[in-house]
Amino acid sequence: MNGKSNEKIIVLVATLASVGLIIENILMGWEFWVPPVVFVGAVSLWAVNLSDVMDFRIRRLFYFMFAVLLLFYHGIHKASFFDVAIAVVLVMITYSILNSAYMMNVLLLEFFVIWFIHIINLPGGDPLVYDRLSVSRMLLHVSIVLLVYFINVRSINERLEEEEESRLKEGRIEANDASMEDFLSNISHELRTPVNVVNGMSDLLIRKGAGKEAESIKQAGVRLAYQIEDIQDYTECKRGKVFLEEDNYMSTSLINDVVTSFRVSEKAGDLELVVDLDPATPAMMRGDIKKLHKIFRHLLENAVKFTRQGGILVKMYSENTDYGVNLTIEMTDTGIGMNRSAIRSVTEGMYQENKKRNRSSGGIGLGLFIVYGFAHRMGGFVKIESERRVGTTIRVTIPQKLVDGKPCLSLEESFDGAVLFHVKPDKYKTPRLRDFYRNMAARLATGIHVPLYPADTVYEVERLKEKMNVTHVFMGQEEYEENRGYFDALSQEDIVVAVSAGPGVKTGAGSRVLLMPKPLYAYPVIKVLNDGRNAKDMDGQVTTEKPVFRNVKALVVDDEPMNLVVATSLFRNYEMSVETAGSGKEAIQKFRDFSYDLIFMDHMMPEMDGVEAMKRIRAAADELGKKARVIALTANAVSGAREMFIQEGFDGFIAKPINTADFERVVQRVLSGAAAGRGGEKK
Repeated sequence: MNGKSNEKIIVLVATLASVGLIIENILMGWEFWVPPVVFVGAVSLWAVNLSDVMDFRIRRLFYFMFAVLLLFYHGIHKASFFDVAIAVVLVMITYSILNSAYMMNVLLLEFFVIWFIHIINLPGGDPLVYDRLSVSRMLLHVSIVLLVYFINVRSINERLEEEEESRLKEGRIEANDASMEDFLSNISHELRTPVNVVNGMSDLLIRKGAGKEAESIKQAGVRLAYQIEDIQDYTECKRGKVFLEEDNYMSTSLINDVVTSFRVSEKAGDLELVVDLDPATPAMMRGDIKKLHKIFRHLLENAVKFTRQGGILVKMYSENTDYGVNLTIEMTDTGIGMNRSAIRSVTEGMYQENKKRNRSSGGIGLGLFIVYGFAHRMGGFVKIESERRVGTTIRVTIPQKLVDGKPCLSLEESFDGAVLFHVKPDKYKTPRLRDFYRNMAARLATGIHVPLYPADTVYEVERLKEKMNVTHVFMGQEEYEENRGYFDALSQEDIVVAVSAGPGVKTGAGSRVLLMPKPLYAYPVIKVLNDGRNAKDMDGQVTTEKPVFRNVKALVVDDEPMNLVVATSLFRNYEMSVETAGSGKEAIQKFRDFSYDLIFMDHMMPEMDGVEAMKRIRAAADELGKKARVIALTANAVSGAREMFIQEGFDGFIAKPINTADFERVVQRVLSGAAAGRGGEKK
């Protein structure tokens, strides 16, 4: 029970006692002026309690003094001699909830003072009768008062000790949290630093044509980097300290990244991925795109991990709300499923379907808990529906701000025709896959208002072609290879034939069949419907010209020599002029001696860390009349790191291992002057 509730209990009890005393005063014919005073006092108690103007300690003393006065007035009358013990006990019990031992001492003293007054028999009073009954009653009352007193004092002391222990525990927890933050920062730096070297050097080897060995090293480095992030994310979710970083993003790019990550997965050739993107989903929203990427990654990895045959359905759709939209991400697999106990375990922490040392599922069991933590932090929720040996559906709904409400996929108004969807109904060993494809096609056709007709056989294709104006035929790789000649010939007509095919598939000589990379989903379909045979970039990857930072002079500061090698190689790939410094002191001296357009500063360095070095460089810039644009380039990438570095005064933040897209975006923004003053990063 909290302090305010305790106060109300005391005021209520004091009010009831006041009413009882007023009634007794009238019945016994005691002093006539007392009832009005008691009434005013009771009203004052409520006024003090409700107004909350006084400090708690003063209010508590006011309540207690009122009780002491009432008790003394009641007990001083001869008729109340044997009632005063009961009154004292009731007051002790009531006021013990304020956890003040001195109040118990005062009440005990008051009890003996009242009895002393009665015993000495002040003039004008009737003497006490000391017979057996009176003496035994007096001894009993004294014993009861003393017993209640000692019990209350002991309880109060125990509660005070518990409160003090709780305060000390909270202090230790806060200290441990601070230590944990330092530990995470250090472990992040120590683990990310070699991973940055591995990834950077493997990139260098790949560019030099080292072959598959270098690709394998790079994949291992990326996997390790993800696991380091997962450990950090899990810890932050567990402690409830997840920082959000909002940016504008395109809904199609979010889906395209899912498709790309599936294509490079080891099971891409064994499983089907069906992507059901609602065309009505807003084109651009605002939210924490990095955490949305991680949610998608964990859901997809989890589905792939526990699905041995069949496939995975990815759905993304939205619902308009007053604050923007509720974005829903849904992942359904045909895997082994989970029981209720496993679903419950997911929300409590680490969960692994198979914990044996020879388990085949892999992973460290943090993904779904991180999904829960991120979704709840962003104001959303997660729902899991699963059945053993049937599959699992995980639905994540997250509120997002609306930036551009136009549909993410739309058809040109000039389109006029019918579309055939040619898929053999018996091609899939897992029947749910057929439902996945049909539902995806139906939702897409409804969303873009296009007449779509299923055609299970070539005969159906011919029959529908004769009945209506068929302009497009979409099909899978198996259907095309089974009737290659027919569809090659059909593509010579005014009909666009598009095939969702894996790598290595070739069309016949003279064929005009379009090959769309697997998996088949809305984006390439819309491209084909809008552009026909001229459709390009159907893999969903927007190819942008690599920026060139020619004539940009950069200083890279890092105490790790291999990090300097990696960064120098990467930056020179953008035609930068690069110099290096192995410490903060060396960087300050070089800045004083030379001019640099950009300074990339590591955080954790001996003698002088990156924050202190940045501040001294800024001071030197003011002194010398130079410009200092400093970007944090660090392995300290715990959640909220960017905000911390920006608040410290950095112009930008790039995490290690270096992501080239992040590098290009930050450098372009800083060079173009997008930073709002010193250290102000616009998102």
